Amino acid sequence: MTNLNRRQFNRLLGAGLAGATAGLGSGARAQAGKTITVLNWQGYGTDEAFALKAFKAATGIEVRHDYFNAEPEMLTKLRTNPGVYDVVLINSARDRQAQADKLIDPVDLTSMPNAKDMTPAFKANPNLAFDGKTWGVPWVWGMNALALRRGKGPVDSYAALGEPAFANRVALFDDAVTEVAVAALLTGQDINAPKDMKAIGDTLKGFKKNVKLLWSSEDEWNKAFAGGAFDLSVYWSGAVGRSQNVHKLPVDFIVPKQGAIGWLDTLCIPASSTRKDLGLQFIDYMIDPKFYYEWATTLGAPASTNAAAMASLPEGDLNRVIHDPKYLTTLQFMGALPDDRRQAYNDLWEEVKAFYAA
Repeated sequence: MTNLNRRQFNRLLGAGLAGATAGLGSGARAQAGKTITVLNWQGYGTDEAFALKAFKAATGIEVRHDYFNAEPEMLTKLRTNPGVYDVVLINSARDRQAQADKLIDPVDLTSMPNAKDMTPAFKANPNLAFDGKTWGVPWVWGMNALALRRGKGPVDSYAALGEPAFANRVALFDDAVTEVAVAALLTGQDINAPKDMKAIGDTLKGFKKNVKLLWSSEDEWNKAFAGGAFDLSVYWSGAVGRSQNVHKLPVDFIVPKQGAIGWLDTLCIPASSTRKDLGLQFIDYMIDPKFYYEWATTLGAPASTNAAAMASLPEGDLNRVIHDPKYLTTLQFMGALPDDRRQAYNDLWEEVKAFYAA
């Protein structure tokens, strides 16, 4: 879920490379000379230099990438470029739409060695497990909640986004679904089916005096925060880890008393791919605990759906702290939205943004 330009890695040699490639299987080397193309957000795990090097060394498969900047763009690219993509990142809230449009194939998790340790709740997530099939491989998950500049606060509620203490010091994610969900939590509603859209609009408009920035990418967020533009923001859990680990920014992740907005990202096989077996091989590597450990401890990553991967992290690791299981009791996961409801969210958010600009 990012648009972050990463630094390149010149490590993972010797034992490190061997560790990262373990478990891929010697038979995979027969695929030498093969190439697959992955469609994803830029800088979001699948294009890490160390991972592509390790995967190619073990399998002979070269992984190329194309990127999107918004989920509707991702769906358009799948529709208009049949046969180009072999793996695609889809937020689980969009999986039913992609399946209904015949853009993705079902997957058999039992055929993937690294899926054996996947938390059962993710395998059974209703966004991907329906019609007797599974329409994507659960990969990583996280929470949208609040990021707070260290030393500011304390903050324990989304109401802080409108409090005088943060006048002209708030940044909001320029995303209708996320911001409607924030206001739904604050007004005690279901984030996927709120009943009182007026209350949501009034709540968001109540933040006007505090909103300094509407951000759309992780890179933009980091630069603005580093420049001192704001102190409190709606932000992603995994991104807070990267902001701390990579950019050394003084930011903390806060889950308010109303709970967080949960999201689950899946890696899917496009229906038009002619290299589906190679795509599945790459996805299995992406859920390998060894890959995840390297990604999470070097950069910071969302939480893995693979329980063995999370257990491999050191005690006290930032990712384990951020994704404390206690938050699951109040977490509302983003669900599939019918077109009319998604349009209503978009229309309301455009109205709110016009109000901010007036």
